[in-house]
Order: sequence, then C-alpha cells, then structure tokens
Amino acid sequence: MAMVAELNEAVKPRIYSVFLRQNYAQNALKTNTMTVQEKINAVAQLGRFISQSASLPVMRLKLPHNEEFLDKLEAAIRLAESYNGWYTEEQVRYALNAWANALTEEQLEDWLAPYRLEEKTQKVVGLVLAGNIPLVGFHDVLSVLLSGHIALIKCSSSDMTLLPLLLDYLIAIEPRFKDRIHFTEGRLENFDAVIATGSNNTARYFEYYFRGKPSIIRKSRNSVAVLTNKETPEELRALGEDIFRYFGLGCRNVSKLFVPRNYDFAPFFEAMFIQSDIIHYQKYANNYDYNKAVFLMSNFKILDNGFMTLKEDAAYASPISSVFYEYYDDLAQVQQRLEHDAEQLQCVVGSAISGGIPFGTTQKPSLRDYADGVDTIQFLTSLR
Repeated sequence: MAMVAELNEAVKPRIYSVFLRQNYAQNALKTNTMTVQEKINAVAQLGRFISQSASLPVMRLKLPHNEEFLDKLEAAIRLAESYNGWYTEEQVRYALNAWANALTEEQLEDWLAPYRLEEKTQKVVGLVLAGNIPLVGFHDVLSVLLSGHIALIKCSSSDMTLLPLLLDYLIAIEPRFKDRIHFTEGRLENFDAVIATGSNNTARYFEYYFRGKPSIIRKSRNSVAVLTNKETPEELRALGEDIFRYFGLGCRNVSKLFVPRNYDFAPFFEAMFIQSDIIHYQKYANNYDYNKAVFLMSNFKILDNGFMTLKEDAAYASPISSVFYEYYDDLAQVQQRLEHDAEQLQCVVGSAISGGIPFGTTQKPSLRDYADGVDTIQFLTSLR
C-alpha cells in the first residue's frame, strides 16, 4: 500500500493539473491556430517519448521535458494496475509499444493526407472513453486534436493514469494544445458533438442522453477467426496472440472460431501452449476456474487444456478464458454469415474469408483501422 501511495503522489500533481481546467467553453475560440504539420510534429514527439517506456530496460533519449516526465510515466505504468487489475506492467508496455510504433511523422502524415484539416471553426467534442484495455481511447483523443477541435474527455475509472500524463507531456512540448485538452469527472456539458464507447446497455443510455448532437456511439463487438485445418504452426501461434493479448478483454481479441467439421483441435492446442503462463495471473485464473465450473455444472461439453476452454456455441461473445467455436461445411456460408453480422464484429482473422486479416495482427491496428469501421476523422471534419 505504501508503494501505491508513493506512486500516486508522483503522478497525481500532473494528472489533476489537467482536471482543474474547466473553462474550456470560454477559451475554445481563443486557441492559437496550428498547422496540420505542427500538430503532427508534436504528436510524433510524443511517440518518441512513449517509446522510451515501451519495453525494458527503459531508454533515456534526449527529448524536451524528459527529466520532468519520464519518471512520472514509469510511475504511472506501475500505478495503472491499482486502478485496473488487468493492466499489468507487461500489458501496459505492450500498448505503449504499439503507440510508439504508430506515432511517427511518416505514419501520421499518411493517415491524415486524404483529409482537409484546415482550422476554421473549433468544436468541443465530448469523449466518453472505455477502459477495457490500456489507452483504448487514445485514438479518439488524437483524432479530435489533429482535426483541430477541442477534446472534453471523460476517462474510464479503470484507466485514470496513463492518458492524462501523456497529454500533459503533449501540452509541455506544444503549449498551444493547452486550451484544446480538458477532462471532466462528471457528466459531459457544453459540448457540440460526442464520441462515446460502452456496452450495448450503456449505448442505449448514450443514444438517449446525446440525442440531438452529432455522435458516434460504439457498442460491444467481437472478433472471430476462420480456420481451415491448413494453418501452419506459426499461424496458429500468432492466433494465440489474437486470443490472449490483454487477457482477451478487447473487442479486437478473437472470441470465436469457425472450424471445418471434424476439425482436429490437437495442433491448435499445441500452438496455444506458448500462452500457458497466463494461468499464473490470479485474476485470469479465477475467471478460468469459475467459467469452467459453470460449463461443467451446466453439463456443457467443453475442450480444456488447463488454461483455456473451448465450447461449441453459436454466440460471438465468450467469457474470459474461453473461446467459442462453431463448425461449418461451406466457407461461402460462413462468408454470408459474417457479412450479415458485420455490425457485431470488429475483426475477422484468416485468409479463407474475403476481408480477413493475417493471424497475429488484431492488436496491431494501423491509424486508419477505425473502431467499428466508422471514419472518425471524416466525422470530425464534417462538424465544420
């Protein structure tokens, strides 16, 4: 507990200095204009800052304000798990590494090139962020800032440390972002548009509460993989990353398999063995024990390898530590099914299906891989 308190004190001053700025409505139109290239340069600098903590040992680069912020980032990484037990240091550093790789000048310029982002009229865009995986709402925040608007951010209670610190670093290297970044702990007020992410239940509340405002409302989605019995061991091991990264909590995690009738699961389980250490994490182990017990008490037939279960089920959303599977006889029927259920799906993995992405890539989206397939930048530029 003493360690948590110490880390909390290290991070809190920088976090709450951001939360105290509540006069965004008055300052919105007074913000200094920035060119797209100036914003790209600042965000790319943020990417270089993030890269230092993307893996161990921590690098120390010669960057502006590095002495002030790098130790605080390291403290925030360790503190994150106290807010959300699924945010282990390994998972947080993986997320940071993904962002460090994405936030380069080249990739940012390529992402934004198709859009007209001249600053004319700034809008206040409310952001209700999810917290199922580390920095899951970062793309929405960057989209608002790079499109020239003001971000009014409501963080998930599960992800309260990392994002405020990273944005405070962005403000330090480019002070013109100061009046464009604001946080709220209460309900959103005085906003022009909103992007909100939640479950199917909370989405109904969002749709009611934000009615009359331009909005993107995201609901629960799942990802699937289509197997053919011809996958290589390397492809199946890569699929293990799609299933187990972030403990399977992301909408891009594969939660359902489509397999040909009489599919041989032995090579699949052999490939999954590389992920077996996951059972040593107590929260995951508790879910594995509980869900396995529920399946067995319900007399469901399951396949079990000691750290994951497979259950035949037509649904897409499986519980933590379990993956559903469904047999098929005709790939064309699977293609039809997935197209029909497109609004329930985030990713389809496997080359056997049109539009399928390679194994092992679900948790490595590019900046152009918009959640739910909705072009966030296009939505934001339409607010002019």
